[in-house]
Amino acid sequence: MQAPVVTFLSDYGLADEFVGICHGVIARICPQARVIDITHGVARHDIRAGALIMRDALAYVPLGVHLAVVDPGVGSSRGAVALRAADGRVLVGPDNGLLSPAAELAGGVAEAVDLAESPFCLQPVSATFHGRDVFAPVAAHLASGAPLAQAGAALDLERLVALELPGPRREDGTLIAHAVHVDRYGNVQLDVAHDQLDGSGLMLGCQVDLALGSGESHRARYVRTFAEVASDGLLVYEDASRKLAVAVRHGDAASLLGLAVDDELRIRPA
Repeated sequence: MQAPVVTFLSDYGLADEFVGICHGVIARICPQARVIDITHGVARHDIRAGALIMRDALAYVPLGVHLAVVDPGVGSSRGAVALRAADGRVLVGPDNGLLSPAAELAGGVAEAVDLAESPFCLQPVSATFHGRDVFAPVAAHLASGAPLAQAGAALDLERLVALELPGPRREDGTLIAHAVHVDRYGNVQLDVAHDQLDGSGLMLGCQVDLALGSGESHRARYVRTFAEVASDGLLVYEDASRKLAVAVRHGDAASLLGLAVDDELRIRPA
């Protein structure tokens, strides 16, 4: 039999012991589990970034239990949940919208339980480290084969918190997109998927105008790879998740353009 898989994403970073302790909790409960760390470099408390990273990673990891902890509301009234998606994946984490894009990609939520009184929690439950005391042990028990129904009381699916994301639109031949994520290179992912480019007028190799909310504009090229522009050249491309993105070859597009998450960018052929 294949070892059960637990994927793990958080904003804990690696400077402290938090990730290692969660690994230890999982290993004590389900020593046969294979834990795959997606990232622990999510910006502190950035629920949206964690949600988008988790969603985009899901297609490349085996079905299993998917643990995510970006939890600025730890110790508050926010919920703690485990979800079974339509494709069989189980997602564990805070009910703050972090899990919703991944669950949607996996076919939607088929079943959900509340972990507030889960028998799988470590006791006593810390008010500030639910990754250790709630989410990691629940994930480990589910990976070991425990039924989801044993992890907590059933939840009404309509009450789960969904992450609100902006969407692109078109106005007078202009594609209006929004920055949804900035990676460590300064590349800016936009909320435009491959199938939303139809009718945009964007053609590989063409020049495009990028207009910021401030009214400032920049000229870029729409290309397939970074190598198709000169060093320090501004480009628009489809990233590895087939989302439209803006980058500077050997540079930082977010800094150059002054773009932050939620900022609007107007794109049209030059």
